[in-house]
Amino acid sequence: MARKLRKKGSLDDLVYIIVILIFFGMGLLIIGKWTDAFNTAIQSNDDIPVAGKTAVGQMNNLYGGVLDNGFLFLTVGLCLVALIFAMMVIIHPVFFVLYFIMLAVVVFVSGAVSNIYQTAAAEPTLAPIAAKLIWTSHILTYLPFIIGVIGFILAIVMYKNYQQR
Repeated sequence: MARKLRKKGSLDDLVYIIVILIFFGMGLLIIGKWTDAFNTAIQSNDDIPVAGKTAVGQMNNLYGGVLDNGFLFLTVGLCLVALIFAMMVIIHPVFFVLYFIMLAVVVFVSGAVSNIYQTAAAEPTLAPIAAKLIWTSHILTYLPFIIGVIGFILAIVMYKNYQQR
């Protein structure tokens, strides 16, 4: 029995992108706070040799760059996957009015999600971590703009597919 591939590429994908990005963005803040506290505890412990303290300090310094670049890679990858899924969908142009109305709602929700991250990143305990996460902070600050642009591109791709049919 052949399985049918569920083709999708619409506002659902944008909502998934928002949820995944805020989940990982907040996770990076929390894990960054934990690694800083762990590094501080290791550095203050006299029983740990200098080589161990140096290794933990180097790992803590690499945290921001590696995971921040990974977040950028995740964002670009999710947007490309949504675009590929949109190429599989054929939607009649009549539904684009409804699509743009719902896109406005999704952009509004992404603005609320962006504010959640900005509020958390502005907390005094998390602000130094957020300063290290340059890409993450920029992406989640401009999330409504990014979602709006990607949503508009998805609409163009889906309409183009209808014309080619």
